[in-house]
Amino acid sequence: MDKLNFIGNIISIQPRIRMVRSFDELSHSYLGYAIKINGIIDDREREFSIGIGKAANEKHRLKVNDEISGECTPVADERLEPVEFYKVTKLKKLSEAPDSLQTPPPWISVPPDLETYRARGHRRLAARTYDLKCSTCIWGCRMPVEIIIDNWNPGKKKYRFETFCYGPLNCKLYAAGPNRKVEGRNRMVYIEEDWVDQDMTSHRGLDE
Repeated sequence: MDKLNFIGNIISIQPRIRMVRSFDELSHSYLGYAIKINGIIDDREREFSIGIGKAANEKHRLKVNDEISGECTPVADERLEPVEFYKVTKLKKLSEAPDSLQTPPPWISVPPDLETYRARGHRRLAARTYDLKCSTCIWGCRMPVEIIIDNWNPGKKKYRFETFCYGPLNCKLYAAGPNRKVEGRNRMVYIEEDWVDQDMTSHRGLDE
């Protein structure tokens, strides 16, 4: 497939992480970063999103309001990606935005490396809160989730998106939303209780 040219200003940059669920078990794949852009792609002016790898972000240290350009390809499976386009090449930072004077939240600085996200752990984040308040924050994350219904029949899967927060535990914008449910074999349902989030972030202080 031919590459598409794009150019525009960054609206948000967040971790690009995929989750696999199997009843009460979960695992993550740390793919890179998801960038939302207001600009032009394939000669059309609109908002769109691209996925870049860890190395690209380490090189360019991108943040909100930077202007960038490059080439990309539509994702092969929209169920497995939080972005519309990936396989970015010829990435350039055309102009760098000044450091924001905005008092967080949301946090819109250069995001940390993926190891930092892994070490911090996440809490579930209400989808509505994410959409209204956290979609520009470096600590927000919208993950594609692959659900393996039956380990004895791994081809039986479902897909959805879930939103998470890696930010400080005392963030005033945070709202957990309802507990998440995961379908299993023979119509069993696992309910992910609050202790899961508490355990995942118990090593952090309130302001971390």
